[in-house]
Amino acid sequence: MPTESSQNKKANIWILNHYAITSNMPGGTRHYDFGKELVKRGYKVTIFASSFHYSQHKELKLNKKEKYKIENVDGINFIWLKTFPYQKNDWRRVVNMISYMWRVYWLGKKITKTEKSIKSPEVIIGSSVHLLAVLSAYWLARYYKSKFIMEVRDLWPQTLIDMKKFDENSLVIRILKLLEKFLYKKAEIIITLLPLAKEYISALGINQKKIVWISNGVDVSKLQEKEKKKGKANDGFKIIYIGAHGAANAIDVILDVAKILQERQYNKIKFIFVGDGMEKEQLIFRKEKLKLRNVEFYRSIAKKEIPLTLSQADASIISQRKMDLYKYGFSYNKLFDFMAVGKPIILAGKPANNLVVEAKCGISVPPENPEKMAEAIIELYKMSPGEREKMGRKGRKYVEKYHSIPLLVDELEKAIKEVVNE
Repeated sequence: MPTESSQNKKANIWILNHYAITSNMPGGTRHYDFGKELVKRGYKVTIFASSFHYSQHKELKLNKKEKYKIENVDGINFIWLKTFPYQKNDWRRVVNMISYMWRVYWLGKKITKTEKSIKSPEVIIGSSVHLLAVLSAYWLARYYKSKFIMEVRDLWPQTLIDMKKFDENSLVIRILKLLEKFLYKKAEIIITLLPLAKEYISALGINQKKIVWISNGVDVSKLQEKEKKKGKANDGFKIIYIGAHGAANAIDVILDVAKILQERQYNKIKFIFVGDGMEKEQLIFRKEKLKLRNVEFYRSIAKKEIPLTLSQADASIISQRKMDLYKYGFSYNKLFDFMAVGKPIILAGKPANNLVVEAKCGISVPPENPEKMAEAIIELYKMSPGEREKMGRKGRKYVEKYHSIPLLVDELEKAIKEVVNE
């Protein structure tokens, strides 16, 4: 039985997330936001992340001689690791993943002896996308005799199969499936971002009782200051997308929509794409080929700059591929950012949990259907500003009620207490 003092003790938590970032960098800040809230509640949090940025494809934190660096950000110890560089989705990216796996493991074993600020963990959270980061978390949990929590942000290897990156019967997929099942079994708690992923995981023989759904969310408090600065820079109806420019994001379909609207002479409707990714050069080439005058591309921006950028637009847009994977739901960081800023959303997709429909904060259409998307945008364009504002406010209220960071960390804290005090 745990004593009263052990129950009140706040755990020392390590989070292994290859792609974790802080708010002054572009990308999703889930673990920075969670970590900051946990620190407020008295926990010690250390995040191990790569210093090579996954979408900008460049080194952001370390010089040539440095192998790692510790940076304290809002009370969180970020440990930036040097990993193998890459520019495309080829073998170099695989080496980048492997380099993170090995370096985080070997550094994790010795860092408590060499750095006074880093203490041995009671809980280690291994977060996908890729399973190699989670495997290192399991190894370190065994080394420190810590509690091991697995966080599933992407259902690997199923995502790779659904995106047709690998054949289901290939050797790579068979190995990843074995690793996936092994890690599910070893984890004391499995956190999933997708609301229905427990169906996928339990079908592998895993006990549903140890699966916890904790979606992505947003720090609503940060947006209150930004909202005072609202104001559109010029006339026109601006639709904005902020996020990764990859194959799964189906931005090429939005360019087809832009072509339809240009041909129908809806000249005030403009599309703005902000971000980086493997497909960006091809998308810019496609824009030129289609002779689109209503499309602009911009580099990625820091997470903290997103609310102000979104506030300059009239609406935001998300486009999905037709994939079986969405039957388990979705949890895009960008969706919660879009909803929180109070702008209506066009969602082209068919996820099991369609938050745009649930919150009534925009218009949802089938995926990969440019004609339907164009009709939805015209419908939104023809609404009065008051109607659009009312729609956007519903999205803001929805994330405040269900997806604010403190609410999500309440669930995470329950999971941590469950494994620490068992």
